[in-house]
Amino acid sequence: MDMTDVRIAFEQNIVVLPFEAILPLKQVSDEVKKLIKYNRLAKSIEEIGLIEPLVVSKQLNDEGKYLLLDGHWRRKALLDRGERSARCIMAHDDEAFTYNKRINHLATVQEYFMIKRALARGVSEEKLAKALDVNIGHIKRRRTMLDGICPDVVEMLKDKIVSPITFDILRRMGPMRQIEVAELMLSASNFTVGYARALLAATKQSDLAKPERAKRIDGMTPEQMARMEREMTVLQQDFKAVEASYGEDVLHLVLACGYISKLVCNERVGRYLAENHPEILEGLKSIVSVTSLDNPVAEAQAH
Repeated sequence: MDMTDVRIAFEQNIVVLPFEAILPLKQVSDEVKKLIKYNRLAKSIEEIGLIEPLVVSKQLNDEGKYLLLDGHWRRKALLDRGERSARCIMAHDDEAFTYNKRINHLATVQEYFMIKRALARGVSEEKLAKALDVNIGHIKRRRTMLDGICPDVVEMLKDKIVSPITFDILRRMGPMRQIEVAELMLSASNFTVGYARALLAATKQSDLAKPERAKRIDGMTPEQMARMEREMTVLQQDFKAVEASYGEDVLHLVLACGYISKLVCNERVGRYLAENHPEILEGLKSIVSVTSLDNPVAEAQAH
């Protein structure tokens, strides 16, 4: 896929929209308003205001109108309080199910910033913990979660579900190593504590935030960590070598497969190979089929 076709799913900035411009996709019934979870949400909004913004998308055929993709309970609670507008995140996709499929709960970094905003408005930690139905230790931990984390890493992980312990591990590394580790996590789509610890174990002493302190990881001996450091160094060198030649290799592969595809589709060549070298013909067909998954016509012709 052409990378120019890729776009982010949401706008970066939060906007304030009047409720008359927001079109809900469903109504909040009286039965829902009796639920404990709904009342807890309403009380949270009453105590500290809206923490998580609504998610909307702009209507193409109706100027100034927005579809409400997520936040129907929050919208209703705000309306019942007499509010006339709400903070919103703008989504490019206008399908609610797509939004819910992509993000079904608040990303860790987003939660951090929302808690920080509430505290900055003068809401006490005790009040915030009560409103969110969590213990005060959760609030204390979240408010310092990104201390010592490189801003570039915060930006990279802002829409991911990451354990706070993972950020504790990242904090033990220097800024450049934090960026490397975040890139590895994104490449592998793995943000677990176990993977972060493995990457810490493979981190050179000089790349730690406090290189003067000996690196200690539960369950690992210094010899094991030294071996992981060596293996990680070799792996990164191999990765950079592959990255440097990847574009050219892919180009050569596409050209070679195009030639093989034409060769296999040639009636006389195909018949000759089928009669005299069927194993070679099958091998060529396998190569074509693997590289033509996005082109059913070419694959059918090859067969």
